[in-house]
Amino acid sequence: MATDNETVGGAVGNGAEVEAFDPMHQFQINRLIPVDFFGIDASFTNSSLFMVVAVVLISGFNIFSMSGRALVPGRMQSVAELSYEFVANMVRTNVGSAGQKFFPFIFSLFMFVLVLNLIGMIPYTFTVTSHIIVTFALAIVIFIGVTMVGVIKHGFGFLKFFVPSGVPAALLPLLVVIEVISYLTRPISLSVRLFANMMAGHTMLKVFASFVVGLGILGGWAPLAFMVAFTGLELMIAFLQAYVFAILTCIYLNESIHLH
Repeated sequence: MATDNETVGGAVGNGAEVEAFDPMHQFQINRLIPVDFFGIDASFTNSSLFMVVAVVLISGFNIFSMSGRALVPGRMQSVAELSYEFVANMVRTNVGSAGQKFFPFIFSLFMFVLVLNLIGMIPYTFTVTSHIIVTFALAIVIFIGVTMVGVIKHGFGFLKFFVPSGVPAALLPLLVVIEVISYLTRPISLSVRLFANMMAGHTMLKVFASFVVGLGILGGWAPLAFMVAFTGLELMIAFLQAYVFAILTCIYLNESIHLH
């Protein structure tokens, strides 16, 4: 049996190797500023840091790009207007005119998830959306908000959402239970989809990066070529997952407002 000193020495000796080749090490949350709030760990972590960075980048980009409001927009203003119109069109198409009041929330949600996904593609940063607790927190806020919209707008009539029309009375109890279960699992499916895609993609990139280092110059060109191609795919997935997250929110809103 190894002594304490031997164990610590072994861990320290292999620390660099573990950090370099452990594909899950990149998802580790580290406390930057320890905070204990009445026994609750509310520390400021690397995850918190990059969420703050995302908010600052989004706010700074939109404020700076629209500060001039030129009649002939420059590059930054064009990107800002394009992103604005992209989300506005998404809301109009999926929710209709009744959903325009929710545009600021959908736009903020889309940009927040997108920027967090893109930040995670930069080496030595942290992928916030690769953690289920973050994606689930976003999903549960959407779930509660959408449910409140439906209840406020329709009152007890919102319960008709769980009763399919044109169904035989004998099958109605079973279908109502299925509809309720399907509705309650929305936060899980919404959060797991984003979390799983981001974690799986970054894990694969890390694994192939270790192949490049391990095989050296002669044998590492094949995994390196795959990494380049897969990085492009990951950038597309980063945008696609933000889009899916936002458009599903629009669909849920549409169902709550129009009950279909």
